[in-house]
Amino acid sequence: MRALAVARYARAVNRVYSVENGEKKEETIFVDVTLWGRQAEVAGKYLKKGRAVFIEGHLRLDTWDDRQTGQKRSKLRVVGENVQFLSPRPEPEAAAPVQALRAVPQPAFDDERNIPF
Repeated sequence: MRALAVARYARAVNRVYSVENGEKKEETIFVDVTLWGRQAEVAGKYLKKGRAVFIEGHLRLDTWDDRQTGQKRSKLRVVGENVQFLSPRPEPEAAAPVQALRAVPQPAFDDERNIPF
């Protein structure tokens, strides 16, 4: 069985908008992103805090039962299919790799829902 790289991390998305009186407001939300294969390897090597990136993919809704409360929980994440870096590549010594990059056994099928994590 060959290993398949996977990277899971949160990406900050900033939005600036104006309210009725013209005052500018800014909000930041964090979006969970999962990348697979070569995209995960490249992200692990070159993605660092503050680097602009365009991620194209599909949304995935994860659901589970909370172990402590027994309540149903859910989280929406992006499964990246294409990654484009929008800012220049940092110097090699300045690049901080994505912490969540790890190798996992590749499933016999292409559905990440059945990966045991």
